[in-house]
Formats: sequence, C-alpha cells, structure tokens
Amino acid sequence: MKNIIIAWRNLWRKPWRTIITGGSVFFGVLFTAFITSMQYGSYDAMIDNVVKFYTGYMQIFTEDYHENKTINNTFELTDSILEIVRKEPEITSYAPRLEYFALASSVDITKGSVIIGVDPKLENNITSLSKWVKKGDYLVAEDDGILVAKDLANYLKIDVGDSLVLYGQGFHGIMAAGLYRVKGILSFPSPELNKQFIYMDIKTCQAFFSADNRISSLVMMVQNHYHLPKAMKHLKKEIKSPYMIMSWDELQPELVSMIEADKAGGVFMKAILYMIITFGIFGTILMMIAERKREMGVMVAIGMQRAKLGVILFFETLFMGLLGALAGLLASIPITYYFYKNPLPLTGEAAKTFIDMGIEPYMYFSMHPQVFYIQALTVFIITIIIAIFPIYKAFTLDLTKALKA
Repeated sequence: MKNIIIAWRNLWRKPWRTIITGGSVFFGVLFTAFITSMQYGSYDAMIDNVVKFYTGYMQIFTEDYHENKTINNTFELTDSILEIVRKEPEITSYAPRLEYFALASSVDITKGSVIIGVDPKLENNITSLSKWVKKGDYLVAEDDGILVAKDLANYLKIDVGDSLVLYGQGFHGIMAAGLYRVKGILSFPSPELNKQFIYMDIKTCQAFFSADNRISSLVMMVQNHYHLPKAMKHLKKEIKSPYMIMSWDELQPELVSMIEADKAGGVFMKAILYMIITFGIFGTILMMIAERKREMGVMVAIGMQRAKLGVILFFETLFMGLLGALAGLLASIPITYYFYKNPLPLTGEAAKTFIDMGIEPYMYFSMHPQVFYIQALTVFIITIIIAIFPIYKAFTLDLTKALKA
C-alpha cells in the first residue's frame, strides 16, 4: 500500500510529465472509440434500413412459403400465433402482409410489380411507410386506392389520381384483375424499392388475389437488433411446423456477408491504430525513464531495493494509463453523442454509393456501451503490458552510469 501511495505522489511531482504520458492513452481511447462508433453506427444504419424499409427484424411464414413463395403457400393468421407474438416482451410491433406479383398496366405500358397488401396503421408502426409518401395521401383502412413507388410510376407514366390496371394469378389459379386509383407516390432511399413496389390495403389485396383472410408473412419488430437474439430464442421454441420464423440476417444473408467483410477490414485498421498507440505510449514511457535515470540511480544507491523501485514505477505507469483511459472514455461519450444526434451528411460519389445500397447518405454513429468500454479496456491493457518495461529497467539499471546521468 505504501508503494502505491508513493507512486501516486510521484505522478504530481512533475504534472506535465504525467499529463503528456496520460495524454497518449487519452487520445488513443478517444480516437479508437470515435472510429469504432462510426463503424458500428454504419452497421446499425444498414440493418435499420433493411428492417425498417421492408423485412422487419423477424417474419413468420409457412415452411412451404419459404421454399416456394407462391400465393398458394400463404396462411390464415390464427389466434394461437397472435397470442405467441403478443406474449413476447421483446416485440414492439407487428403487422401482417400479403405479397405477390402482378402485372401493372397503364394505357400501352406494362411492367411486372410486387404487390404488397398491408394494414395501413400496423405497417406504419413497422416501416413508417407514410413518411415515404412524397405526393398524394397515405392509405387508410379498407382503402381501395394504391401507393406506387416513384420509378415505377414514372415508367408507367402515371400520377396521383390516375388509374392503374393490375392483373395476374390469384389463389389456386383464379384470375386476378382490377382497376385501382393511384392515391400516392412513394419515394424510398433505395432504388430497388422504387422500381417495383405497389402497396394497397390488405383487405383490398386479399380480395384482388381471391385470398380471403390469408397472409404471406407476419412481420415483427424489436427495439433494436441487440434485442433480437433473446426474442428469436423464445419464438423458435414456440413457433412449430408448418410455420417457421426467420430473422433479418437469415432473410438478408448478403447484407450479413457485407457487414462481416467490413468488420474484417475494420479489425485490420484498428490493429494498425493500436500499434501506433502502443508505440506512442511506449515512447513517452521511454522518455520518462531516461529523464529520471539519475533519480532512480540515487534511490538505489541510498538503499532502495530494485524490486520496490520497479513496483513504484509500475504503479506510476498504471495510474497514468488508468487516468488517460478514464479521461478518454469520458471525453469520447459527449463527442460521439453529438454526432449520434447529428449524423454527418455525405455528398458526391460517397452519397451515391450509399443510395445505391439502399442506405440513407449519412455517416451514422453508435452509442452502444461496448463501443466505449472495450476501447478503454484495450488501451489500458496495452498500458499495463508497457508498464512491465520500467520494472525491467529497475532491475537492469547500471548504477554508475545512472549516477553520472
């Protein structure tokens, strides 16, 4: 305990030396936390864009529908399924959908489209669909109008108030055909969604496909993807054949692959950054040892044991690392929080790349706890390892040279 007190007092004999050494740790934690927050924020944005624009965090459908997405493999939503969903505390909202393909025709122009029947209110809780209506009005319950994605509307040369003919194949091969008024034009950040989607009220959609009370999937949301594993664990036990449940990462494996590849690159970049930080901290410790060489020589000459000197130097380095790590942690939180609340807008080619990927052109940041404590802990561990060097110098100190320094 006495050695620890001596080490703490030694820190403040020359405050600037302590500040410079602790500053290396401080900026190491600050930079790594900022970069990691930006990296995790981009992943969160990718996931949110996928789940909040279309897939949801989880979907329940039939095993047959998973193998062959035809309207004949849809199902009727039973009270037993709804009861399971409502009892799961992690689920924040859910919405039924009926999705299938049909041809959309306006005068002499025809194009294949994805028809999505939704409950307007419940769907808005999932995907905030109403905010993407850039022209016209959003759907209401049992509405006989439709919402058309903007690129599809431009291709078909239609606008709000125009009529659109839809025709295709309904449940069990029944001919599906109908004339619908365009109530609104949707503008999504994703080009793929803008090219093919048509939304209508789910009752209207069921009538169009002659699939009364049938849905293709039940889409569910949780607070964020960190809450997903717990919900999936519970629901997989409850949802039995012929039904099945899949999470967004199972529904979007290509996005998972892209995130994993980016994480691998991020690990490499952070490894380089940690290496730079290590040499920066080590350099300041070397300067500290060189500056105090004569002091150390005098202490050993008057009878201090080398082991005791090594312990004091170790705790001095440890305290500087701890102070720097805590300061870096405390400073990184408000800085990152500012950018968390005010994402950086992207321009030029970077913005175009994000839009093409279906992601809003902003650089997002994350406030997840592991963004901060893992960086502080990592840099602190690096400091502890470097703190072994002063112990080594205490035992290998050449007393004659040290006294002449």
